[in-house]
Amino acid sequence: MMNHYETVFILTPVLSDDQTKETVAKFKKVLSDNGAEMLNEEAWGLKKMAYAIQKKSTGFYFLFEFKAEPSVVDKLETTFRREEKVIRFMTVKLDKYAAAYAEKRRAKYAKTEEA
Repeated sequence: MMNHYETVFILTPVLSDDQTKETVAKFKKVLSDNGAEMLNEEAWGLKKMAYAIQKKSTGFYFLFEFKAEPSVVDKLETTFRREEKVIRFMTVKLDKYAAAYAEKRRAKYAKTEEA
Protein backbone atom coordinates (compact mmCIF):
# COMPACT_ATOMS: atom_id res chain seq x y z
CA MET A 1 0.00 0.00 0.00
CA MET A 2 1.41 3.36 -1.06
CA ASN A 3 1.33 6.03 1.64
CA HIS A 4 1.81 9.77 1.20
CA TYR A 5 4.94 11.09 2.96
CA GLU A 6 6.72 14.39 3.40
CA THR A 7 10.39 14.60 4.39
CA VAL A 8 12.24 17.74 5.40
CA PHE A 9 15.99 17.53 5.84
CA ILE A 10 18.74 20.02 6.64
CA LEU A 11 22.19 19.86 5.08
CA THR A 12 25.29 21.42 6.61
CA PRO A 13 25.90 25.03 5.43
CA VAL A 14 29.56 24.47 4.50
CA LEU A 15 28.69 22.58 1.29
CA SER A 16 29.22 23.99 -2.19
CA ASP A 17 26.35 24.11 -4.69
CA ASP A 18 27.68 21.01 -6.46
CA GLN A 19 27.98 19.04 -3.23
CA THR A 20 24.45 20.05 -2.22
CA LYS A 21 22.98 19.02 -5.59
CA GLU A 22 24.91 15.74 -5.52
CA THR A 23 23.65 14.91 -2.02
CA VAL A 24 20.03 15.73 -2.88
CA ALA A 25 20.32 13.61 -6.05
CA LYS A 26 21.60 10.72 -3.93
CA PHE A 27 18.47 10.84 -1.75
CA LYS A 28 16.18 11.09 -4.80
CA LYS A 29 17.93 8.03 -6.25
CA VAL A 30 17.23 6.05 -3.05
CA LEU A 31 13.55 6.88 -3.44
CA SER A 32 13.33 6.12 -7.16
CA ASP A 33 15.35 2.89 -6.86
CA ASN A 34 12.89 1.60 -4.26
CA GLY A 35 9.76 2.38 -6.28
CA ALA A 36 8.69 5.65 -4.67
CA GLU A 37 6.71 8.16 -6.70
CA MET A 38 8.18 11.66 -6.24
CA LEU A 39 5.37 14.24 -6.10
CA ASN A 40 7.23 17.40 -5.17
CA GLU A 41 10.70 18.65 -4.35
CA GLU A 42 11.43 22.07 -2.89
CA ALA A 43 14.73 23.70 -2.02
CA TRP A 44 14.07 26.26 0.69
CA GLY A 45 17.64 27.52 0.67
CA LEU A 46 19.94 28.59 3.49
CA LYS A 47 17.94 29.36 6.64
CA LYS A 48 18.77 30.24 10.20
CA MET A 49 17.88 27.49 12.67
CA ALA A 50 16.11 28.11 15.97
CA TYR A 51 19.10 26.70 17.87
CA ALA A 52 22.60 25.55 17.00
CA ILE A 53 23.03 21.92 15.95
CA GLN A 54 26.58 20.55 15.75
CA LYS A 55 27.81 24.14 16.36
CA LYS A 56 26.03 25.34 13.18
CA SER A 57 23.30 27.98 13.28
CA THR A 58 22.25 27.78 9.60
CA GLY A 59 21.56 24.99 7.12
CA PHE A 60 20.23 24.22 3.65
CA TYR A 61 16.60 23.10 3.93
CA PHE A 62 14.94 20.69 1.47
CA LEU A 63 11.49 19.14 1.23
CA PHE A 64 10.54 15.91 -0.56
CA GLU A 65 6.91 14.88 -1.00
CA PHE A 66 6.43 11.33 -2.25
CA LYS A 67 4.26 8.23 -2.28
CA ALA A 68 5.92 5.02 -1.22
CA GLU A 69 5.73 1.79 0.73
CA PRO A 70 6.59 2.09 4.45
CA SER A 71 9.78 0.05 3.93
CA VAL A 72 11.12 2.74 1.56
CA VAL A 73 11.00 5.31 4.37
CA ASP A 74 13.21 3.05 6.50
CA LYS A 75 15.77 2.84 3.69
CA LEU A 76 15.68 6.61 3.13
CA GLU A 77 16.15 7.37 6.83
CA THR A 78 19.04 4.89 7.03
CA THR A 79 20.67 6.79 4.17
CA PHE A 80 20.12 10.08 6.04
CA ARG A 81 21.75 8.65 9.17
CA ARG A 82 24.78 7.43 7.23
CA GLU A 83 25.31 10.76 5.45
CA GLU A 84 27.46 13.10 7.51
CA LYS A 85 26.25 16.14 5.51
CA VAL A 86 22.74 15.79 7.00
CA ILE A 87 22.21 17.74 10.22
CA ARG A 88 18.54 16.79 10.82
CA PHE A 89 15.69 15.07 9.01
CA MET A 90 12.05 14.35 9.66
CA THR A 91 9.59 12.19 7.73
CA VAL A 92 5.86 12.50 8.30
CA LYS A 93 3.06 10.32 6.93
CA LEU A 94 0.33 12.63 5.63
CA ASP A 95 -3.35 11.90 6.27
CA LYS A 96 -5.97 12.86 3.67
CA TYR A 97 -6.32 16.41 5.05
CA ALA A 98 -2.61 17.07 5.11
CA ALA A 99 -2.28 15.59 1.62
CA ALA A 100 -5.01 17.95 0.36
CA TYR A 101 -3.24 20.91 1.97
CA ALA A 102 0.09 19.81 0.45
CA GLU A 103 -1.55 19.67 -2.98
CA LYS A 104 -2.86 23.25 -2.57
CA ARG A 105 0.58 24.40 -1.42
CA ARG A 106 2.17 22.65 -4.42
CA ALA A 107 -0.21 24.45 -6.81
CA LYS A 108 0.55 27.79 -5.15
CA TYR A 109 4.30 27.08 -5.30
CA ALA A 110 4.01 26.21 -9.01
CA LYS A 111 2.25 29.52 -9.73
CA THR A 112 4.99 31.52 -8.02
CA GLU A 113 7.61 29.59 -9.99
CA GLU A 114 5.90 30.48 -13.29
CA ALA A 115 5.63 34.19 -12.47
